[in-house]
Amino acid sequence: MDHTSFPLRHLLSSTALAVSLALGAGAVPTAVFAAAPQVKTQAPGFYRVMLGDFEITALSDGTVDLPVDKLLDEPAAKTTAALRKSFLDVPAETSVNGFLINTGTKLVLIDTGAGTLFGPTLGKLAASLQAAGYKPEQVDDIFLTHMHPDHLGGLVANGGLAFPNATVHADKRDADFWLSKVKLEQASADSKGSFQGAVASLNPYIAAGKFQPFDGSGEIVPGVKAWSSYGHTAGHTSYVVESKGQKLIVTGDLIHVGAVQFANPAVTIEFDTDKKTAAVARAKVFTAAAKEGALIGAAHISFPGLGHLRAAGKSWQWIPVNYTTELK
Repeated sequence: MDHTSFPLRHLLSSTALAVSLALGAGAVPTAVFAAAPQVKTQAPGFYRVMLGDFEITALSDGTVDLPVDKLLDEPAAKTTAALRKSFLDVPAETSVNGFLINTGTKLVLIDTGAGTLFGPTLGKLAASLQAAGYKPEQVDDIFLTHMHPDHLGGLVANGGLAFPNATVHADKRDADFWLSKVKLEQASADSKGSFQGAVASLNPYIAAGKFQPFDGSGEIVPGVKAWSSYGHTAGHTSYVVESKGQKLIVTGDLIHVGAVQFANPAVTIEFDTDKKTAAVARAKVFTAAAKEGALIGAAHISFPGLGHLRAAGKSWQWIPVNYTTELK
């Protein structure tokens, strides 16, 4: 055998095989990676910013489709037109957001999401909390902006305390209204569920001595103040969080549909208990926030619901926070 000719014969043989495969002769099946199934889910939602020395984490409870053309106090056609300018439609997919404040000595949660009270697309705040690196048992205090089901339903899980070490705070006007047996009996059939949800969510904390209502505006824990903004409900409350001169105002349900109500703040929603008073409260809080350059945390503005306001005549311009990966 001529060993010197082996490398050449081997090279020629390999080259012929490569050409044959390239031309399709003797081709073998190959993996098709593009056939992977679509996932069609989002990750648990949290977004974090710093406010002075405080760490603020926005938590998503999910989204819910709302027929806002039927709920807002303006002609449906006008609502639909305003939504479409923002590339939205009806029903409008609406965020439900909570806000977690770590002061360094206290872990405070503002609103708890809907739990099981508002359908399968909500109730995700607990998962978002844990994805953000916290556990429910670490929460020291819970502040409720008001007692509608999408803000307090997350207080309970499997009939027990979802936040076993937390004390719940809310304005006594809301407590007196939503926990009243007389009000429940007087309520319309459509409204009874909201009363029942409030009772079921708060009773475990009341029984455990972990519910402390407050009366009007004032500091509840260092760095966090209640700011009465009545109208949406009898005791609706905004919260002012402040550290090193920087402010965050958590506004609860002062606004629901940014695509409509920033441009026309006089528009109210069916959920408002006292529409006139709710509009006045919105104007008061928004004016102060714009003047001070405060950060806003809104329950129903597209997640994370964080941004600033700039006055534009009788309207408002919403400026969402700039996305950041650097907490400083």
